[in-house]
Amino acid sequence: MEQLRLRRVGIDTYRENVAYLHRDCEIYRSEGFQALSKVEVHAESNGRTLLAVLNVADDVAITGPQELGLGEQAFDQLGAEAGAAVRVAQAKPPASLGAVHRKIAGERLGLEEYRAIARDIANNRYSKIEITAFLVACAEAGMEREEVLFLTRAMVESGERLDWGEPLVVDKHCIGGIPGNRTTLIILPIVAAHGMLMPKTSSRAITSPAGTADTMEVLARVELDPARLRDIVRRERGCLAWGGTARLAPADEVLISVERPLAMDSPAQMVASILSKKLAAGSTHLLIDIPFGPTAKVRRHRDALNLRKLFEYVGDRLGLHIEVALTDGRQPVGRGIGPVLEARDVMAVLGNDPAAPVDLRERSLQLAGRILEFDPDVRGGQGYAIARDILSSGRALARMRAIIKAQGAATVVRVAGALQHEVCAERPGYVTAIDNLQMARIARAAGAPLDRGAGADLFKKLGDRVDLGEPLYRIHAEFPTDFRFACEAAAACSGYRIGEEPAPPGD
Repeated sequence: MEQLRLRRVGIDTYRENVAYLHRDCEIYRSEGFQALSKVEVHAESNGRTLLAVLNVADDVAITGPQELGLGEQAFDQLGAEAGAAVRVAQAKPPASLGAVHRKIAGERLGLEEYRAIARDIANNRYSKIEITAFLVACAEAGMEREEVLFLTRAMVESGERLDWGEPLVVDKHCIGGIPGNRTTLIILPIVAAHGMLMPKTSSRAITSPAGTADTMEVLARVELDPARLRDIVRRERGCLAWGGTARLAPADEVLISVERPLAMDSPAQMVASILSKKLAAGSTHLLIDIPFGPTAKVRRHRDALNLRKLFEYVGDRLGLHIEVALTDGRQPVGRGIGPVLEARDVMAVLGNDPAAPVDLRERSLQLAGRILEFDPDVRGGQGYAIARDILSSGRALARMRAIIKAQGAATVVRVAGALQHEVCAERPGYVTAIDNLQMARIARAAGAPLDRGAGADLFKKLGDRVDLGEPLYRIHAEFPTDFRFACEAAAACSGYRIGEEPAPPGD
């Protein structure tokens, strides 16, 4: 087979291996390649092989007739120098794709099939189209609880697994769906200051205006290699890192890269994603926060109970002690929605600022108290008081500053977007409802989470009295187009409902 010269194409293909051939390349014509088909690329210099999705170029600025171009991710994986000799051939589809076809047909898959799928996904043998087919099949055909267990185990096995050599390694995770709910960044330093080990790895946002890792990145580096992560956790008793660079359950990171643009987050995939990451990070005890409410990810109490049972079923069979907290999901938590605004709220709570959001502080203390009670030396019911004392004394803030320093403080000071627009009440009365989904849409339209300073700053919460024309919240954006989109979304639906009387508690 004829050789080609390797060329690095400066395109970030985001967790997908992409190759580029010129339309006039003899191999392209003779082998009958087609755009979006998969090819196998072999480097002569190191013997490495990878699969990639083929794109066809007509511009020699991308790749020439005698060259094979590789996007950034594929080039780094192949590990050959630019100009090195490579060969390209038609790729055989991964054997596990047959299991995906069976899942599309509604069949139940076994452990070995999920292992093969997770392994091939982690090794970049699936295209984004094939991954989408797998995700949609699991969501639409449904997964039995044993299948969720199998997928969780398979995703844990797809990467490295940390072992801290301690009997008690704690973690906390919220299923999401509530804007501004950044309790983890407050719980982490409280728990670490108490002396418990909490190596927190988080994903970036999938469907929300900010994930925990997105908000932490406003304050510190979150892309930590496993060696550095271990060192920080040993010294500070905790960290908050993005799970992608730690090679923990890498199949899950690839799945998330497809779920994000599709805004998909099915319950079964969510449970497998969360628990695989926690197990891979070496956790032994986990607190799951499930907020429920009319516009939360989980709408009804009975649905929250069913989800709790699924978490407990999978966790129990994988040796992970799980407790689940069902919390109020009727409105956003705190005031800020978006990375910069949420980081501001977090640091205000940690700094015991009198103006800090009371709801964010209280929820954080309640959940931190539950985690502290994993400690056998803490009696049931004492956790909240201990957490409150650690926060009030300044020990939590000091520990957070130490963790930020250890991870590497952010070199760029991020501020709220300069483009601002206040959304005001169209009638006097009381705030009777706040739509979590709409507030998330508005913040995302403004540019969050990719634009760190974008989002919404809330002035009013449930039960608050408002006058005609009084500001409900302020939109922040960094770019005019996003600003316009967010303002249009707010004009179509503000996300707030104003009534003559306050809504009864719990309604």
